[in-house]
Amino acid sequence: MNINGLVIYRNLEYRKLFEDMACLMGLAEKEERPDAFACVGGLVELAAKYGFEGNLWHCFLAFCLANNENAYTTACEITGAAGGSIDLLAKNDYTIFKDLFDFDLLSLAPSGLWKEAACYRPAKKESRVFNRRIRDRIVSLAVQLEQSKDVEEFQGHVVDFYKEFGVGKFGLNKAFRIIDREDGQNAVIDPIINVEHVYFKDLVGYELQKKKLIENTEAFVAGKEANNVLLFGDAGTGKSSSVKAILNEYYSRGLRMIEVYKHQFKSLSDVLEQIKDRNYKFIIYMDDLSFEDYELEYKYLKAILEGGLGKRPDNVLIYATSNRRHLIREKFSDKRELDDELHNNDTVQEKLSLAARFGVTIYYGSPDKREFKGIVKALADRYGLDMPEEELYAEANKWELSHGGLSGRTATQFITHLLGTRQ
Repeated sequence: MNINGLVIYRNLEYRKLFEDMACLMGLAEKEERPDAFACVGGLVELAAKYGFEGNLWHCFLAFCLANNENAYTTACEITGAAGGSIDLLAKNDYTIFKDLFDFDLLSLAPSGLWKEAACYRPAKKESRVFNRRIRDRIVSLAVQLEQSKDVEEFQGHVVDFYKEFGVGKFGLNKAFRIIDREDGQNAVIDPIINVEHVYFKDLVGYELQKKKLIENTEAFVAGKEANNVLLFGDAGTGKSSSVKAILNEYYSRGLRMIEVYKHQFKSLSDVLEQIKDRNYKFIIYMDDLSFEDYELEYKYLKAILEGGLGKRPDNVLIYATSNRRHLIREKFSDKRELDDELHNNDTVQEKLSLAARFGVTIYYGSPDKREFKGIVKALADRYGLDMPEEELYAEANKWELSHGGLSGRTATQFITHLLGTRQ
């Protein structure tokens, strides 16, 4: 069996290392024999980057299978086995991969070097690229594939991984940002590695707002009709945290989030083109969205929300947060300018039409004194602050007077201050 017989998994990210290792094993041909030390060094570098441990060759192969986006893997992501001829072609490739898994590294020279690569113990298990759940799952996939008794079981384990996590950057990451290309090429959707782990149980209060947001997202993830969402209201009330909680709560069900800034709105059509045929649900996230009256980027957004010739993909919604209900800045001087216009209602409608294209709008208002005390007490209990209630509330009142007023953010900052000074 030779790796030249691969049909589906031909364009691997670390193709050179893959070919060099196969050549050392006699499963590929090269004019010059690869350097064994360089191969082990390459495996160790990847182990440090991705947090691999144990048999580094097996972890590398499992990563190649988990990370390679092709016709077969994208058909299997989230949905399971693809079926048809492509299933059989993939089985051919898995026969080759199983031979690579079954090869005894210790038969290579020098054996002491390969023994360390086969039983690698990392200095730390953290990955610089994946969250711990993904890193652990790739390592466990490597063990499952090593223990597979035949190609059918081998293929079953890989397909189970695709169904559970997906494949490639969208499968192995939950959040993304847009990187604009200056050369006129397609915008790059780049993973965000360290996503804040916020869940709804961490957000005190705003139960009706959270319920409304969850209902819409639940329908979206379940494949039902759902609306674009605008979360607006006072600063520090948990709008952005609620959106982050949505991502963390529904990631395991195939939800992904792409953060877009308003100067990138012209790239939205390109982004939608890249994600429309994937088996994930995508939320395009726009934080702190607002426009000055001279900024025209909102016209790109209006076309994406509704109104353009192209239909927004069924697997995409837009969630935005803003301190402004109508998004576009309005001034008293606008009224005087409107008096001079022949069709002043047209101008009014132009400014209101953007916010109107969000089917769900959720208001987050600042808490009153009683609600603020409730947030402070709940956070103090969560972090085990042993402090008399009267003293806690008195200190909280002094803090909020000089730190931005009544809000969930102010309460959180106050508790952080106490944790740093009293424990």
